[in-house]
Amino acid sequence: MNDAVPGAEGAEPATVDPQPPPQPQPQPDPEHAGPQSPPEGGPAAPAPLGVPRTPTGNAEVDAHLERLADADHLATDGHVEVYEDVHRGLRDALTALDARPGPPAPPQPYRQGS
Repeated sequence: MNDAVPGAEGAEPATVDPQPPPQPQPQPDPEHAGPQSPPEGGPAAPAPLGVPRTPTGNAEVDAHLERLADADHLATDGHVEVYEDVHRGLRDALTALDARPGPPAPPQPYRQGS
């Protein structure tokens, strides 16, 4: 059995090109960057999530929703206090809607004794 490769007689051995030069890495745009990576061994700095809050038209409800922005500047262990405060305020606003008197009930037709 012949292990020779046809057409390989007299061919020079293939040379391996050295690795290509490293390409420059794009630098992140700090204005559009997501949460920052934590410093060596420490927690990440708080960063706004950028979740839009659409106004509802009810000033009391909108004030509670704006309070959610306070969580953007707190570490995660501080979020619970903000969320509970907002939840309590929204629940109170809904309860107040139920407490308002509505229009009077329509009169019941008079029935004479059966």
